[in-house]
Amino acid sequence: MANQTPTTNGWSDRGDKVLDLAPANCLDKVISKMVQNPASSTVSLAEFSTLTELLRWRARQQSDKLAYKFLVDGKPDGPELTYTELDCLARAIGAWLQQHSSQGERALLLYPQGLEVIAAFCGCLYGGIIAIPVPPPDGGRMKRTLPRLRSIVQDAQASICLTTGRILSLLENGREDFPEFDQMQWLDTEQVDLNLAESWQDPKTSRDDLAYLQYTSGSTSTPKGVMLSHHNLMFHSGYLNEACGYDADSATVTWMPYFHDYGLVQGMVQPLYNGTPCYVMSPFSFIKQPMRWLGAISHYRATHSQAPNFAYDLCVRRAKPKQLAKLDLSSWQAAGNAAEPINPKVMQAFFETFEQCGFRWNAFAPAYGLAEDTLLVSSKPLLTPPVLCILDASALEKNRIVPVSSPQEGVRMLPSCGRLVCETQVVIANPDTLTQCDPDEVGEIWVKDPSVAQGYWQRPEATKETFQAYLTDTGDGPFLRTGDLGFLRDGELFITGRIKDLIIIRGTNHYPQDIEWTVQAVHSALRPDYGAAFSIEAGGEERLITLQEVERRTQDVNFEEVIGDIRQAIAEEHEIPAYAVVLVQPGTIEKTSSGKIQRRAARTKFLDGELGVIADWSENPKLTSKFRTLQGEVDALAQQLQVPKS
Repeated sequence: MANQTPTTNGWSDRGDKVLDLAPANCLDKVISKMVQNPASSTVSLAEFSTLTELLRWRARQQSDKLAYKFLVDGKPDGPELTYTELDCLARAIGAWLQQHSSQGERALLLYPQGLEVIAAFCGCLYGGIIAIPVPPPDGGRMKRTLPRLRSIVQDAQASICLTTGRILSLLENGREDFPEFDQMQWLDTEQVDLNLAESWQDPKTSRDDLAYLQYTSGSTSTPKGVMLSHHNLMFHSGYLNEACGYDADSATVTWMPYFHDYGLVQGMVQPLYNGTPCYVMSPFSFIKQPMRWLGAISHYRATHSQAPNFAYDLCVRRAKPKQLAKLDLSSWQAAGNAAEPINPKVMQAFFETFEQCGFRWNAFAPAYGLAEDTLLVSSKPLLTPPVLCILDASALEKNRIVPVSSPQEGVRMLPSCGRLVCETQVVIANPDTLTQCDPDEVGEIWVKDPSVAQGYWQRPEATKETFQAYLTDTGDGPFLRTGDLGFLRDGELFITGRIKDLIIIRGTNHYPQDIEWTVQAVHSALRPDYGAAFSIEAGGEERLITLQEVERRTQDVNFEEVIGDIRQAIAEEHEIPAYAVVLVQPGTIEKTSSGKIQRRAARTKFLDGELGVIADWSENPKLTSKFRTLQGEVDALAQQLQVPKS
């Protein structure tokens, strides 16, 4: 970590003195128990109320054991941290925060992927500060990334930003238009004085205090901060230990970004909770060379590593025979697969490609979760075969569950997302009547367990709507409404789709209004506030569709060029490709009485081919050909000639 690793400051010579400063309450009790029974060096992890207490204990009991190692470009020669070194860094950062802020204030974590952000996150916990992991700004697209940062700062009322010197320099060129940034305190944690560790004071954090805010990932102008308490995090870590089969021999490799719940909770926090090493690499290193991920698993004999569906597909497409010959994936016990819809065909292709490398079919660990429940709701038990369910597709479209015996035309194959563990309760509810569904009926997934977050930061109405749902037929509750559709069968949870407008592509959330605004800014011929963005499943993954009305009177407009500009704008602003862009005549996009776009109605029209198309493009020509109905051609011609419809 630059020139600020604990060993370069010589503090390790003062190890016992530093470590004995202000032990946490729970730590006192644990130490007392060990004094009474010196032969016992292990305790129940349930005795710890916060991650701070647990890390302080690990710094005593596993002082020189490796906690984290960063793989620069996926290579094994990067920096690393032991538990003692991490504890020292966390106390130094925590002490600085205690000197410059009040307990309960909010701090942005603005970092590249690496060990610095792990130390900063722990430093916030040590300092009694609520951490907010957020994506670092992109120097090439500051106009897009800075407004999102600003919206989070405003929403959370963040007063501090922990970051690196490089990012501080980068922000100097874009901060003049954002006075909120100048009102914050900024700390380059690479330069923090490690001697501050001696002045750290236990903040006496309780299990019910907030640990961090998890803001919605992806592109959004109105982000919501999910409030996670220390108890949420600790209970969920215990849940993951049991559900995902962590033990003393586990080792984790992760490239998932720290600002994503999958990357933060299971990728980085869980190894610390379990007391086993974690090997971290950058998402950019993975995207550039996906085989670096599998190479790290092979090299470090990792047992646990997680990624979205697209990552497994990318590895299949990029794998070369020479690379396969060098891989040994036999140690991989839990290949987590979550954060976006899971394609069983991708699972099969990955298994067939990497079976020769020792990868086992039963290592796949499909899971389901959301930040509002800390991370996971369900997960497949360790080293048990994945469960697949084959359903009649036409019945499923009507929310009915009709199993069929074998794959054939007109069926849909769904992978189970695992079983519920510990105290998790799930009910399948009708999202309209709020009553419990029949066993053979698809409904909204409602969740109740100690992992459910405290709500959305300073959004009482949204909190009540999402976190305080009650079944109207039984009165049971409160439940977390996930907005996702699915069903339970033989104890297995299956996900069929989403009722939310949220678009999830390759594990990243995209809010439709942001994409719609991007489209409408492309050309003056496009009607403001009359567009609809949504996703459909194509080729086994979610793909983006955008519909957009044109102005009633347009002349000399090359709509084919406009569509090209729309595709380019979406790719640049949101970093996803459009699968289809359809320009339609006025009156096509329906709104509610309050003026909200009816995106589900627009999606239905698109799928049914009931659009008055003026111009369109799709990656799949067969998709748009069905719009070329006689009525559509007449309507389009009338629009271009400015002739009223008959």
